[in-house]
Amino acid sequence: MEVFSFHLMPYAYLPDDYEGSAWITVPNALYDPVKGQALYHRYLDELEAAEPLGFDGVVVNEHHQNAYGLMPSPNLFAAMLARRTERVKIAVVGNALPLYNPPTRVAEEYAILDVVTGGRLIAGMVVGGGPEYFSFGINPTEARRRYAEALDLIIAAWTTPGPFEFHGEFFHLRYVNPWPRPLQQPHPPIWVPGVGSLETMEMVADRGFGYCGLPYFHMDVFERNYRLFRETWLGAGRDADPMSLSWFAPIYVADTDEQARAEYEEHFWYFARRLLDGVQASPPGYTTARSAKHLSQAIGQFLLAARTWDDVVEGGYAIVGSPATVTQRLVDHMGALGAGRLLGLFQVGSLPHDLTMKNLGLFAEQVMPALRKEFPTGPAWAEAA
Repeated sequence: MEVFSFHLMPYAYLPDDYEGSAWITVPNALYDPVKGQALYHRYLDELEAAEPLGFDGVVVNEHHQNAYGLMPSPNLFAAMLARRTERVKIAVVGNALPLYNPPTRVAEEYAILDVVTGGRLIAGMVVGGGPEYFSFGINPTEARRRYAEALDLIIAAWTTPGPFEFHGEFFHLRYVNPWPRPLQQPHPPIWVPGVGSLETMEMVADRGFGYCGLPYFHMDVFERNYRLFRETWLGAGRDADPMSLSWFAPIYVADTDEQARAEYEEHFWYFARRLLDGVQASPPGYTTARSAKHLSQAIGQFLLAARTWDDVVEGGYAIVGSPATVTQRLVDHMGALGAGRLLGLFQVGSLPHDLTMKNLGLFAEQVMPALRKEFPTGPAWAEAA
């Protein structure tokens, strides 16, 4: 199995008296650039720590006009990490393809990152969250069609000798001829995140990409969605492959269960109750009727519904405790899901730098080796059926 360190780069300083959404309409006057400078540097330090600690990779992502994650351009942060690391894979879970016109910009920037890192890029191809469509003024009913066409164009740009013409519904290019070309051939590995859209699962299985379940849902939701993905993957005629599945989870480790909760809980609630507020904004037409029916099963099982710490523990919304507790819960959940890659979120909300680094160190020293011993090639899908 593989373990990645995921970072959201949240804004930790929303005023106590601010009660609005952290997305789309959160006033940017609340952002302090001086504090932001310090945050960016400490967050990059936390990501760079993954390499000496023995993680397999790091993950950055893309969101716009929000306090939840200060990475509107994840490629910038991947570029910073590219020269400060030598071994870890760099997964960019963005770019949100419908937001780019033309999408060949994504093909070019990802190719640069792949060449500079010596082939360590994992290219995320994302539809983009519902809030992004409000921020960019893009018709959400076009989201899936724009995404599919952009994805086809990017892959063609990487795999078809140029120059060539491309004419689709949304993009018309007389010359497609990107320089540079990616180092990994035919192209970097592609990951696609999803919250349970049936069309996303089918596309990923058909093309053999990697699937990442989006976070903050009850474990029951993950188990339903991952079971459906495995069935879809096998139904597409592919061999069982736990490395095609990644699972994302907030994680905190301390010497004892009691200490872990005491150090972590207030920072987690800042994240859950303040930074997630507004994230579920989903414009009409963003999801197909077929997938909306499937996704309706998850209503009431999102993290915003959690009211007590017992709710958090029971739902698996965060994996918190001693090394032994965290190891056992991760073994149980990874085994149930059949996921071969763990994307751990080791900093959330207002969690300070010293506790984040302690968390990363304890996890790397005491939990990660146990997970690799338990799942050397990833959980068997037969056991997860």
